[in-house]
Amino acid sequence: MIVAWDDLPNLSGKVSMVDGSFDPIHDGHIAYFEASAAIGTPVLCNITNDEWTVRKHPILLPQLQRARVIDSIRHIEYVHCARLSTREVLEQLRPRIYIKGADWRSRGGIPTEEAETCSRLGIEVRYLETVLNSSTQLIEKLRSR
Repeated sequence: MIVAWDDLPNLSGKVSMVDGSFDPIHDGHIAYFEASAAIGTPVLCNITNDEWTVRKHPILLPQLQRARVIDSIRHIEYVHCARLSTREVLEQLRPRIYIKGADWRSRGGIPTEEAETCSRLGIEVRYLETVLNSSTQLIEKLRSR
């Protein structure tokens, strides 16, 4: 189910949240979603907006189309198209758990403003051990051909 900003407080404390651009979506994302769902809470996928994604690479699949694709994945219960920062979504949603891939642990963890928000609101941050392909690396591979 695709949910709006105003719906997020209704899910407070009831969901886990995954976050990313998912452009292009690939098998590593599916593994991430599957492992997130195995934690036992419904999963909300927060999709970063096109304005943020285009800073990394040209948009392959616009945000609303990505939302429709991700909404059809059985491991995801809710999808939210972010207009604001992840920190602001965490504030509005207040998920039980904020789930990130193992690649974030190797980067030193989530951004400071997200970590501070999670700490202040009692949101558990959990890093999964899923092996993720990188959308950015996939795009770079295509560019080099």
